[in-house]
Amino acid sequence: MAFSRAYMQLRPIIVALGRHKVATMLIVLQVALTLAVTSNALFIVATRIVHQSRATGTDEAHLFVIRNKWTIGQSTTLIHADIRTDLHALRHVAGVRDAFSSNDFPLAGYGESGISTRLKVKPDQAKRPQFAMVYAADVHAIDTLGVSLIAGRNFRPDEVGSIGPDGTLASPDIIITRSLARKLFPDGHALGKTVYLPGGPTTIIGIVDRLQGPLSVTRSSDGDSVLVPAHYIDPAGVVYLIRTAPKAAMGPVITAALRALQSRSGLRIIDPERGIVTMSEARAHAYATDRNVSLLMSILSGMLLLATAGGIVGLSSFWVSQRRRQIGIRRSLGASSGDILRYFHVENFLIVSGGIFPGVVLAVLANLGLMKAFYPMNRMPLSIPLLGALLLWVLGQLAVWGPARHAARVPPVVAIRAD
Repeated sequence: MAFSRAYMQLRPIIVALGRHKVATMLIVLQVALTLAVTSNALFIVATRIVHQSRATGTDEAHLFVIRNKWTIGQSTTLIHADIRTDLHALRHVAGVRDAFSSNDFPLAGYGESGISTRLKVKPDQAKRPQFAMVYAADVHAIDTLGVSLIAGRNFRPDEVGSIGPDGTLASPDIIITRSLARKLFPDGHALGKTVYLPGGPTTIIGIVDRLQGPLSVTRSSDGDSVLVPAHYIDPAGVVYLIRTAPKAAMGPVITAALRALQSRSGLRIIDPERGIVTMSEARAHAYATDRNVSLLMSILSGMLLLATAGGIVGLSSFWVSQRRRQIGIRRSLGASSGDILRYFHVENFLIVSGGIFPGVVLAVLANLGLMKAFYPMNRMPLSIPLLGALLLWVLGQLAVWGPARHAARVPPVVAIRAD
């Protein structure tokens, strides 16, 4: 019944809108632009939230890093011996579960000694080799990081050698992440296979579930990591990754670990401000841009929606004041307050719908443009602008409710005398 009464009002509503073409078109255009902008902004917000919510695969709550810089003049042989001594000391600190040394750590960014490589599945492979980030590791690395070994085995002590910043990456055995294994061998049989590092062939002896690389920006390959059995011998420095015991407070363990290293303080320099990094701090720093972009886009979307709602309220209020005599006549002829209320809601639905359809097209075109301008932005699913359309329909109905309710309450005599 209510639908048929609303349908009967369509023709007079369309005729009335035709008398206010400019105002109607302005609101339609505002709705279209709001839908195009907010759809893409909210898609970016959702993408950034998902991006920064990714797990590193490590036991982040109990993991911290010491950036250890060596003093000038130490030989590689001495550095190698110092690393072994440091690790022995760190592993015996009260509250430490395990520790190992490496060139880098998850979410470190570009500031550390990141080693990237490309893995071939054939020595004469013509296809571009798979990109991956490399961690120097030993038999304690998997336990220290807290990653899950889902296939194969850990390194043996006799397999751990050394690598440096200037050498060619080579190793007889490696452990890789699940995502990298799938890219190298889509058939799912990576364990035991031979792949090729720049320094020669190597065998995949283990696969871990997930291990985030130092980078957080490449998105598609951030989780493609390789563990190489080696100590990283670099005169510039090394990082020590340390995992605390489950019930140990991290603060006292950090203090004790520093005290253990500083007993031989003449060998090293540890920056008092940037020398210690917990994984929560690394995460906060790595995804600061994502958080800022999400906040900015959320504010922009909210302001646009408020501006559109304000425009609808303003236009509806203006039209109500312009139609008080018309409303009074309709009420005198038997129209109920519900008919008046329904009239303005249907009118608003038609106006918003007029902006929805061009808005969806604009949203898709804007997304295609952003994909070209800001690689690697993903294609926005059509469900996003459709959800935006639903939001604008609801917002429009809420915005017009106040003016429509006011019009429906005006007594017929007062409305007729208004003009």
